Amino acid sequence: MHQGRHAARRHGGHGAVPGVGRFAHADRADADRRWRLPVSGAPAVAALDWGTTRLRAWLLDGSGKVLAERRGDDGLITAREKGFAGVLEGHLAAMGAPAALPVIICGMAGSRQGWIEAPYVTVPAPIGAILRGAARVEGVSRDIRIVPGLAQRLAEAPDVMRGEETQLAGAGLPAKGRHLVCMPGTHSKWVAVEDGAVAGFGTWPTGELFSVLATHSILKHSLGEHPAPVAANSPFFRRWCEQALSEGGDVTSKLFAIRAAGLLQDLKPDEAAACLSGLLIGGEIASARRRYGAGDAPVALVASGALAALYGTALGLAGLAFRTVDADEAVRAGLVEAARENGMIGGA
Repeated sequence: MHQGRHAARRHGGHGAVPGVGRFAHADRADADRRWRLPVSGAPAVAALDWGTTRLRAWLLDGSGKVLAERRGDDGLITAREKGFAGVLEGHLAAMGAPAALPVIICGMAGSRQGWIEAPYVTVPAPIGAILRGAARVEGVSRDIRIVPGLAQRLAEAPDVMRGEETQLAGAGLPAKGRHLVCMPGTHSKWVAVEDGAVAGFGTWPTGELFSVLATHSILKHSLGEHPAPVAANSPFFRRWCEQALSEGGDVTSKLFAIRAAGLLQDLKPDEAAACLSGLLIGGEIASARRRYGAGDAPVALVASGALAALYGTALGLAGLAFRTVDADEAVRAGLVEAARENGMIGGA
């Protein structure tokens, strides 16, 4: 897949996604700084998704309705130089936030290299308990808290996430039953949730693999200098996705075939990009299905735009029922839930 941008984020940053363009929440055609004037209504909380390179901020009312919004390039890297508090207050002032408005944050601002470290919560763990573990920023006048990431400390499958746990909380999962959540991105996350608790999760660096293979392998000669975005209805995407699914996610033995097809079958660069995207996404889904099996309900696909279309097509080819949850809406809903769990705003 070529990257267009959600989620996202691999550990809060943005990168390439198979066949999309840039990644996770970054593939939006937003200006570096965009904001809209508050609509009527009193803000209850300021919510931020603060990644490695970018920041998204919202003023929300108690129901999660967006009153004002701002996006910028003041990610962790920039904020460490400018000062996190100053960057935050600048965005809040631009949105007209009251001086005492509480702030809830997720993402890399809570990493060891961030504003303060919000220590990982070890899974298995209930989603509510994860949110209640938000770390409070001391020495500031506002009530500012940062949602912790998750750690899976299995010897055979160590893993971490930071930021996606908030999307998970906002994905609208039923309180009972076993559910699977797919959050595509530079580093795609698959999460198994049982009766409202995170039972386990895994990371597939699908977007990063696409980027590395497209720019630093023999396949760069097939895809060209700037791989074309991939359409979900591309026959090449579908065919190579089906191959990966039918062969249990066997990807490495098929990679060079893309190069060979260019030499022997006149495969065009945009077609080669679709082949690689389909192969990698199909391999990811086959591997995740083998690890987690099926849930009690359709897979919750937390994604937006082109990425949602690609993964939706691939899940359909795999015979997996799914429902799509908009990635932006999920992170906002998760941040509101985190604010409620920490007593920063009242219950719904």
